[in-house]
Amino acid sequence: MAKGGKSLFSVTTVFASFFGAALIAAAFAYFNYKFSEYKFIDFGKWIFYEKSDIFKPVDDRYIVVLYSSKDKNTQEVISNVNAEYKIIAVDFYQNSFENTKSTIFLRSGTNTNLQFIQRFNIYHSPSIFIIKKVKDTLYKQDSMIRKLDTLDQIDNKIKEL
Repeated sequence: MAKGGKSLFSVTTVFASFFGAALIAAAFAYFNYKFSEYKFIDFGKWIFYEKSDIFKPVDDRYIVVLYSSKDKNTQEVISNVNAEYKIIAVDFYQNSFENTKSTIFLRSGTNTNLQFIQRFNIYHSPSIFIIKKVKDTLYKQDSMIRKLDTLDQIDNKIKEL
């Protein structure tokens, strides 16, 4: 026992330690949740273009591919992918390509492109994920974002989504 009849391990010390640990655990859980939650995209607010027309989504699900048209054969590779859902291909360099049966090539203004990249935390090109319709023009991310080393991996990554 310490002088004056007080113990070294008071209830206050134990409570403060418990409270501190609980606070750290709560902060960790909150940030873990925030970075793992799925994001939304509203095609009514963000304008994407197919050639010169504004893109209006009609399907319930799409595969989104963010890619660079400066990479070799990108348009051919994306056009020839055989997938369950249509592909929305967003070019980082905003080049315009002809749509195919299974692929919709989109471009947008720089501001929209940057907001899109920031919203979905895309740090690697090419990247791929699925979105599904919530209502009207609002779509929700429905898979993890997968980064690809090359677009040649796109068929394998689609099967993992």
